[in-house]
Amino acid sequence: MQTLEDLQTGRLAGARHVKLACGLTAFPEAIFTLADTLESLDLSGNALSVLPDDLHRLYRLRILFCSNNRFTEFPAVLGQCANLSMIGFKANRIRRVPPGALPPRLRWLILTDNEIDALPDDIGNCPDLQKLMLAGNQLSALPDGLARCTRLELLRIAANRLTQLPAWLPELPRLSWLAFAGNPFSAAAERSTGTAQPIAWRDLDIGECLGEGASGHIYRALYRSADTSRTVAVKVFKGAVTSDGLPDCELSACLAAGAHPNLIPVIGRVADHPDHRQGLVMEMIDTRFVTLAGPPSLESCTRDIYSPDAVFDTEAAFAIARGIAAAACHLHALGLMHGDLYAHNILHDGRGAALLGDFGAASFYDLGDASAAAFERLEVRAFGCLLEELVARCVSASPQASRLADLRDACLDEVPANRPSFARIVEGLCL
Repeated sequence: MQTLEDLQTGRLAGARHVKLACGLTAFPEAIFTLADTLESLDLSGNALSVLPDDLHRLYRLRILFCSNNRFTEFPAVLGQCANLSMIGFKANRIRRVPPGALPPRLRWLILTDNEIDALPDDIGNCPDLQKLMLAGNQLSALPDGLARCTRLELLRIAANRLTQLPAWLPELPRLSWLAFAGNPFSAAAERSTGTAQPIAWRDLDIGECLGEGASGHIYRALYRSADTSRTVAVKVFKGAVTSDGLPDCELSACLAAGAHPNLIPVIGRVADHPDHRQGLVMEMIDTRFVTLAGPPSLESCTRDIYSPDAVFDTEAAFAIARGIAAAACHLHALGLMHGDLYAHNILHDGRGAALLGDFGAASFYDLGDASAAAFERLEVRAFGCLLEELVARCVSASPQASRLADLRDACLDEVPANRPSFARIVEGLCL
């Protein structure tokens, strides 16, 4: 970890990346000595409330993180930072984003867990915007200017105060990953979810932590029922707003999804947790299943990161695609959009078997609404991105690989209405 002393004594001279978390209450002037080299600055976890009016002197700065500070207004000076493309102000107290505050090369903006009630219409002047994280605010509407952000691919607007979505939203040509649960317009559907067997916390012997996600921890556990014991996975939700939305909404979506061969099976929901936490009890997945890819990096923005040696024969790629398309078809028949259909949320066994998990970004929509088909076509584009990644890593150029490439192109069509439905995709992959 870098320190303020490192900065002030010149030990960070020539640094391209600086991270300082040391209780700062004011922006350290010594950072300007790095103007000729500094590209990434992380000041998260301090007590800052303002940035200097001449921050644009850091003319090489591309990435700025100021999460978990005390800002009440998004700094207007950021609009003058010509090369700034990624900004993170998660978990502050921001109420206002002034006009002109968004830099022209903005690609990725994180404003999760603040108090913002409106965004400036000039967000439409950010043509490179791909990723916009706004969950956990007080937005009652989206600015019409956002419709001009035609490169937008991922949008998180869960846990706000939206009473409806603009008609233009699902028609954006590249939008692929959308989360909007926890808003007034979706509340009724979220209450009408499936049920699951309650499993008493006392019947679970909790073991090692298997992993941690944005919404909770997953543990290995021994479930002792009336006549048998078996190993299960238990997800205990944290209870706070995440980058995707609210854990309660994730729980509702998991229960509503029901059973499908390509979804991770849910056994029941945790009852009587000592800290009153929500939780799910799931089948323990065989250890031969591994994650298909890693999540996006700062550079890749919206695209997953695969291991350099990740390759698939055409038959396995076909089987993965067929299984995930079948799972998505099942979900959309229920009026449920996964919202995070990504390789990093897919487990596979190397031979084509695949399971889709993580409903943290899932959203309900009304199947009788005029926009229902548009929501499905939106997620079809996410599936097209998955196909693009699989095709790029196929080791053979067989006719089947060509079929996958044709399907990829159809799913990525920038006119959403031209994309196939998941039912048609499944049908085509089963021929």
